[in-house]
Amino acid sequence: MAMLKLFGIVFFCGLLSPSQEVLSGLSCAVSPEAVKNVLSNTILYNGLLQQHMQGLVLPNIVSGGSLLNSPTSITSLRLVKTRHPKLSVALLSGIGLQITIAAKLELSGNCLVGLLSELVDILVDVSITANIKCTNFESGTVQVVVEDCLCILGAVKIKLLSGLLSLSVNEIVLTQLTATLPGLLCPVLNIVINLVNIQLLATLNLVTPVGTAGTVHYQLASTPFASSLYLRLDLDGTVKQVGGGIIPHDSSPCALPPLLDKLLVLGVHQGFLNAVLSLLIQIPPQTFPCTPEAVSVATPVRYAGEWEGTRCSACRGTSPLSLKLMLSGNPLIILEENKATVELSVLIQVFVKGLDGPVLNLLLLKADLILNVRVSVAGGRLLLGLSLG
Repeated sequence: MAMLKLFGIVFFCGLLSPSQEVLSGLSCAVSPEAVKNVLSNTILYNGLLQQHMQGLVLPNIVSGGSLLNSPTSITSLRLVKTRHPKLSVALLSGIGLQITIAAKLELSGNCLVGLLSELVDILVDVSITANIKCTNFESGTVQVVVEDCLCILGAVKIKLLSGLLSLSVNEIVLTQLTATLPGLLCPVLNIVINLVNIQLLATLNLVTPVGTAGTVHYQLASTPFASSLYLRLDLDGTVKQVGGGIIPHDSSPCALPPLLDKLLVLGVHQGFLNAVLSLLIQIPPQTFPCTPEAVSVATPVRYAGEWEGTRCSACRGTSPLSLKLMLSGNPLIILEENKATVELSVLIQVFVKGLDGPVLNLLLLKADLILNVRVSVAGGRLLLGLSLG
């Protein structure tokens, strides 16, 4: 069973529609729903947004008095908690993506009404929408830019133990929060998005061992591209032998099937698989002696519980025949519609070696083996099960 670990965490990986072509050895198509799931986990459920919004300090809110109401001031106002945050994603063709975060912000501060001072709690609905695009691709990394950040406030609820605030104070609080919150929340969102970009790019720039024979270095191949249906990031997979050089592979265009109802479709180019198989399938030459016993018909014999040898009538004297099996060239995988096979060339050498004399070659054959390939994915690994056809 040949195994190849493709990704540690799959998020961005060459997203394409059926009409697009991949110029690198690896690609995948990710739906907007999959992008939303990843961003929600990273930004909301892992507490990244709350961490950077915690303790956010707002300007003082002051309202003048009137004949019916005492002057009111709210000071030391800070963000205590972000309640029930929800994230939605829309892909913008040719730009990137648009994210919207809706939440209830719990604010707390000190309120002075006339000569009475007490704690005040403010609960405000907020919706933050921003466009995100990637620019300045270089050496597998991109710069994330947050544009057109819009912060819209909804209902405001103010709670005092004394309950002495008038309705006019609610209007003043909403007006001043509308003027100040966007200037505070949009920079926080910009910081969070850049941290998310660093975390996700780390999953696309990693070196994965291929057994003990070599490694594959995955890296973003170009600037991400978005349509209204998919987000595309092409990946390069550099295959390298341990202690050796890079194994070149064909990276000509290939097509991906449509997403349909799937969250993610991953495509691996045939040339890339051939480069990896040259690392996975490395069998040293195997030599098997024949039993020097004269029999009329060759009879199968199992050696060490693993390999088949033969007793043959041509084995005479004290110099038995030996068989030597050697790989000839690199394995080649052939991908067809709903079918995959591996072509494997083997050299079969028949020779006699005396006790003190040189090796005498009697026969040299080349056999081309066709192996059926059973493809599956488990635990983030691409599994290729090979069987003799």
